[in-house]
Amino acid sequence: MASRIHQPRESDEFDFVVARVAGPVLAYFSGTWPKAVQVCKEMDVVAGEVAEKYAGRLTVVKADITRCPLPVKRYGVAGAPTFVLIRDGEAVAVEAGPMDRAGFGEFLGRHL
Repeated sequence: MASRIHQPRESDEFDFVVARVAGPVLAYFSGTWPKAVQVCKEMDVVAGEVAEKYAGRLTVVKADITRCPLPVKRYGVAGAPTFVLIRDGEAVAVEAGPMDRAGFGEFLGRHL
């Protein structure tokens, strides 16, 4: 995964990263249970590409659902992968499930 992606280890660290970012944040919620692992590995590649492409305009944060339960609850995340676009601490768009490169482009194009 790209080094441009922040990977908080717990809810407090997630909140700290999101709070200190001046622009929008793409929160990528992943899972480590068997059905989620393969899909999330595929999304890691795409999320890394998004982090590189939008560097300076968008911060990408990857959070494990089980290790960051407070943001999961706050943003209504029900499964992995889920992507939440956050501005000023508020969710402005949510997309649940895997997305390909074109899907990411459409999602970000509509909401950035």
